[in-house]
Amino acid sequence: MTRHGRTLIFGAAMKIWLLMFLCTLSATVFAQQKTVDGIVFDKDSKGRIAKVNVQNATTGKSVYNTFKGEFNIEAKPGDVLIFTKPDHYADTLQLQNNASLAVYMKRSAIQLKEVFVRDTMLNPQKLLEATKRDYTKIYGSLDNHDLLTVAPGMGAGIGIDALWNSLSRSGRNAEKLRGIIERDYKQNVIDFRFNRTYVGNITQLKDQQLTDFMQRYRPGYYLVTTASDYEFIASIKSNLRRFLRSPRAFALPQLITPKPQDLAN
Repeated sequence: MTRHGRTLIFGAAMKIWLLMFLCTLSATVFAQQKTVDGIVFDKDSKGRIAKVNVQNATTGKSVYNTFKGEFNIEAKPGDVLIFTKPDHYADTLQLQNNASLAVYMKRSAIQLKEVFVRDTMLNPQKLLEATKRDYTKIYGSLDNHDLLTVAPGMGAGIGIDALWNSLSRSGRNAEKLRGIIERDYKQNVIDFRFNRTYVGNITQLKDQQLTDFMQRYRPGYYLVTTASDYEFIASIKSNLRRFLRSPRAFALPQLITPKPQDLAN
């Protein structure tokens, strides 16, 4: 065989060997770059959770799962995956194979159900406005108190609505109802400031003692609306000293429920 022929055969053999080496290397790399997928769940609710960061601690790569809780990341057996989410405890696992994963993360804080809070103690002014809306009739034309009216360019005159209200039964009834509403409003103002929580924190009284104190030393409307916080607290503390000297002095007697046999007699 000539020298040229041997050179051609050697070159062809080298090409075949190089091709086989590249194929083997590609197969090895492809086999090593497998991915693993799975779904992340909340451990308590068993619902899917999103925005979870999935990090392959071995390779340093990381991804976020989808809104359906699903993820897919490059990883191979032996890699360590770390799952993190701000409101959950981090979870770490080492891959045993490339099977799909179901990851359960425990919430780090208790999730409270949505609660709608209704204001059971309305601001007295708001309560008065709501009452006026409920009784629009007595606070409409019937709410005209002025007997004398002044018309531009015509001088003073008698207000027809006010005159009718003062003489008619409906007008008198409306006036009485307005008076009741006004008294209730003032009592609401007192209750709003002089309430059990507020007074209890100042006096440290509880239960029946607190009830007796609040009944005995209930402030008036003028004091509640004019006193500063300092003056109001000082008034409560001053009354507390009087109360502690004789807590039962003005206590109401205990109600006695008659027995059935006593009623029969």
